[in-house]
Amino acid sequence: MASGFCEDCSRLLEEFNFHLRKVGREGRRKRRLSLNDEELQLHDEESLQTLSRLSASEDIELQKTAAMFYLQLSHHLKSPLPDALLEPVMNLLLSSDLDVQKTISLSLVNLLVKNNVCRASVVEMGMLVPILDLIRSGDSSAQSHSCACVCLLASSESNRETVMLEGVKPLLALAKSYDPREQQVASWALMHLTHSDWSRRLLGDAGGFPVLVLLLQGSDSEVQFYSCSALCNISSARELHPKLLSIGSHFLLKSLLTLASSSVQNNSMQACRCLHTLSQNDLILEQLIDLDCLLPLQSLLKTSSAVWRESAVTLLSALTSHTPNKDILVSEGLLEEVGQLLLHPTCSSVIITHSCRIITDLSSCSEGQQAVMEARCLSGLLGALLSPSLTDDTLMHLTSCLQNLMTQHPLKSELSVMITSEHVSRLVKLSGQTQNPQLSYNSAAVISRLEMTGETVQLLKPHYVTMLEYLSVFLKNKDLKFQQLGIVMISNLKTDGDFSSLLSGGEVEDQLRTVHDQTEETRRLLQTIQPLSPSPVHPLLPRHKH
Repeated sequence: MASGFCEDCSRLLEEFNFHLRKVGREGRRKRRLSLNDEELQLHDEESLQTLSRLSASEDIELQKTAAMFYLQLSHHLKSPLPDALLEPVMNLLLSSDLDVQKTISLSLVNLLVKNNVCRASVVEMGMLVPILDLIRSGDSSAQSHSCACVCLLASSESNRETVMLEGVKPLLALAKSYDPREQQVASWALMHLTHSDWSRRLLGDAGGFPVLVLLLQGSDSEVQFYSCSALCNISSARELHPKLLSIGSHFLLKSLLTLASSSVQNNSMQACRCLHTLSQNDLILEQLIDLDCLLPLQSLLKTSSAVWRESAVTLLSALTSHTPNKDILVSEGLLEEVGQLLLHPTCSSVIITHSCRIITDLSSCSEGQQAVMEARCLSGLLGALLSPSLTDDTLMHLTSCLQNLMTQHPLKSELSVMITSEHVSRLVKLSGQTQNPQLSYNSAAVISRLEMTGETVQLLKPHYVTMLEYLSVFLKNKDLKFQQLGIVMISNLKTDGDFSSLLSGGEVEDQLRTVHDQTEETRRLLQTIQPLSPSPVHPLLPRHKH
């Protein structure tokens, strides 16, 4: 054997020779495979004939050898595969041996992924039929390979109509089977055909949406998961929502809410995820309330599983963002559930983030403020603030929520009483994190809105030096909101003699004078501008002739 061959190809060619001698139908042949610039090329007519004979043989071992050769070829080949080499692939796909079919279908997947074969040629040669037959094989590897082939073939614009017609409709027919195993195979394949915009649209045109929704109500948990995952992918395209919602009388939403109460965790989570994706639509948010979605979701909030609680609270935060839902959600006791959720010892970042959104949204409605105080939401928020493992993103949501609550008088008074030295230390530390300006601003804003009672001043007093450091940064910031917040905080604290002493003659006082001088200069310049003739568009800008 020539030394230019790679080890795998050399071994496979030796197997060729072995099997050909074994059946006594072929003499010793020379088969030339060469590596040229790391690219495997077939150029020997004799080798092509050998592959054709092996693939067409009734000897399964010979077929396996040919299939393995194609698998190695699919890993190394970088140039287009000659059309002549596609004919043996068709023979191997039609093999009676499942291992041969799995190997050659995997080879075809590799070749399609790398664009080594013409997708139109694969379809024209009729390979789609044996590929679809593999979906019914009952073997997970064969199903995976065949489904990947269908998806790759369908990604070609010239093949889409043919593949969807020949591939999707048989899958939909299989999905309607009374055999759970066949339903599993079909729903699994359909799930993999919902990852692109065009495939989702074509699946809808083929009548696939009602079939998938119907599968949600089946008794097989795998079928439920695959169909729900497919619908979750479909619902990511808002333009398809009308078609999804036109199925029966709220049939999709009812089915998803039922599945959300499933004892199978993955199915429940996926149903909540699908509902959350659909919740981008305001109409759906209102319909979910009408369908009494709170009961199953509140039940999930009380489970011992963190992932269940996270799925439910994520969907509930979407529901509270819709203004017409707020009063209903408050009256149904959602804030009580959220308060308990925040006080849970294993409260995660996801739960804190979405709980903050819920509290912020619901505190703005008529009964919301009182409900927030009665539901121990404030205790939960302050407890979460002390958690040492929160990310900056979660802290942003948390401090933003607290800042918002501090703008509402009853809640401001309540929080001012509840805040301890530990909370103040945490807020002061976060205020000084200049690498995250918004988090710094949120934290400082909470401090600035505290009622400056004697108790509050005593809590702040140990942090005056640190506070002056970040106040100096605020006053230098070109963003006016930081300057204004710094001025408000200095004004609040200047009544305390200790703070005034530290402020006097220091850098912050110099910066205050600079800000004052800049403000005065701006005011003076504005006074020099004489108002022009009144204009309904902009009284200060001259009109230009065009």
